[in-house]
Amino acid sequence: MLVDDHALFRESLAQALGGEPNLKVSHCASIREALTMLAAQTYDLVLLDHDLGAERASQFLPAARQLGYEGRVLVVTAWVSDTEARRLLRQGVNGIFLKQGALSELAGAVRMVVSGGTWLDRSLAAIAEDPGAAPHAAAPVFNERQRKVLRFVLEGLSNKEIAWRLQISESYVKAILQSLFQKTGVRTRGQLVRVAVEQYDDQL
Repeated sequence: MLVDDHALFRESLAQALGGEPNLKVSHCASIREALTMLAAQTYDLVLLDHDLGAERASQFLPAARQLGYEGRVLVVTAWVSDTEARRLLRQGVNGIFLKQGALSELAGAVRMVVSGGTWLDRSLAAIAEDPGAAPHAAAPVFNERQRKVLRFVLEGLSNKEIAWRLQISESYVKAILQSLFQKTGVRTRGQLVRVAVEQYDDQL
């Protein structure tokens, strides 16, 4: 089963994988649909996007296990933070494949995971070496200025507007944002917003 909220990608990938020997692919756009399908039919593998709009991959496995799903899960996503990747692996997903990879590579990852192996994108090598590190690692703690900037970012304010609100220079705002990027392991403002809401709401 392929779960992805982008119809063009989902339908194209389902068609391409369906052409592989011994692979039969069903697909849907949400975790809710996926759970309904799991309740009605047996699947060996779920290919699961990490970001499904209002839903996240981490919501899938606990609900699927409650339904009695004993198959395997390969997360197929454009991007995932190291922190979230560790969380998914601790939950029991069997691999993470980034969408930048080739179709032939994904087909190989599917077969590897179905046969009982695991697949991790090369960019996640450090996690593969120490997958259990996250439970013992201290979560980043933001100082008061970082929290204020983060709140304004969540409100959609520009760097210039944040600088005016806090009465600091725009370059200082950029420096604070860079420190937030480093602490949370993200690369863009949009990723920062998503990770902050998902993982650090207790500090906002």
